[in-house]
Amino acid sequence: MDSAVLPAPAGSRPEWGADALDLDAYFARTGYSGPRDTTFETLRGIHRAHATSISWEILDMTAGRHVALDLPTTQQKIVRDGRGGCCLETNLLFAAALDRLGFPLVRHIARVRRGSDQIRTRSHAVLLVEADGELWMADPGFGDESPLEPIRFADGATLTVADWTWRLDQEGEDWVLRSLHADGWFDVYSFRLEAHFPIDFDMINHFSYADPKSIFVGKLVVQRGDEKVRQVLKENVLMTTYPDGTSERRELTGEEIVQEMRDTFGIKLDAGDQQFLREHYAVAPGTA
Repeated sequence: MDSAVLPAPAGSRPEWGADALDLDAYFARTGYSGPRDTTFETLRGIHRAHATSISWEILDMTAGRHVALDLPTTQQKIVRDGRGGCCLETNLLFAAALDRLGFPLVRHIARVRRGSDQIRTRSHAVLLVEADGELWMADPGFGDESPLEPIRFADGATLTVADWTWRLDQEGEDWVLRSLHADGWFDVYSFRLEAHFPIDFDMINHFSYADPKSIFVGKLVVQRGDEKVRQVLKENVLMTTYPDGTSERRELTGEEIVQEMRDTFGIKLDAGDQQFLREHYAVAPGTA
C-alpha cells in the first residue's frame, strides 16, 4: 500500500502548520487532563474530550462570514473564543494536537452519505492514526453521528459507546462508516485511501462553505452527540434523538437559539452574534 495514504511520522508534514497550536490552551478548551504520550488510551481520551466539548456549527455561514482553515484562525475561533466549527476546522485542529503529541497520522477526505445512495461531493475530514502499533480511524468532528472514540481501522470493526454503535466496512476501494439506528445500519460517510494536501481541503472548504450553490450558505446548522442523545439545530428547529429511535422536535425563538447554543452546544457567542441571532430569527424562517 502506498505510504502516502498511511499515517506519516509526527512533524513530517510541516505544511499543515501544527507547530502553531497551543496544546495547553487546546486541552483547557476540551477539558482533557490525562497523559500526553502516544498510547491508544491517550488517543481515546483526547478524541472523547474533543467530540463532547466542541460542537459542529456553521454560524459563520449564517452571518455571511468566511470559514478559514489556517490553524491560527481556527485556534483563535475554537480554542480561544470558545466557538465550534465545521468538520474541516475541528478535525484539522484535532489532527494538529495529535501531531504535536507525536502520533503518526494522515488526513483523508470523505464523501458524506447520511443514509442516502446519492453521490455527493467530498466534504468531510477523517484521520487515520497509529497508536500502540495499530491503525485507528479517528473522527470527533462529524457532529451528531461522530464516533465518540476511535474505531479500529479494519473491515467489520465495531465500536460501542453506551447505547450507540458504529461499524467500519470495506466496500471495494471505499471504507464506509455506519451507525446503528433503531431501524438498522445507517451509512454516515465513505472515504478512500488517497494522498491529500492542504490545497485539497481548501477546495472542499470553498465549495462546501463559500460557493453560492452550497446547501449551507445562509443556513444555521449546529450538531453534537454524547452517550445519551444526538442533537441537531437546523435554522430554528432543534431535533433531539435517542438511541431507541425516539425523537423530540422544538421550534425556537431567536432568544432560545442563543440559549441553546450556549447551554446545549457549549458555544460561546459574543454580543454581536447574540444580537444577530435574536434579530435574524425573530420571525421563523419561511414565514416572513
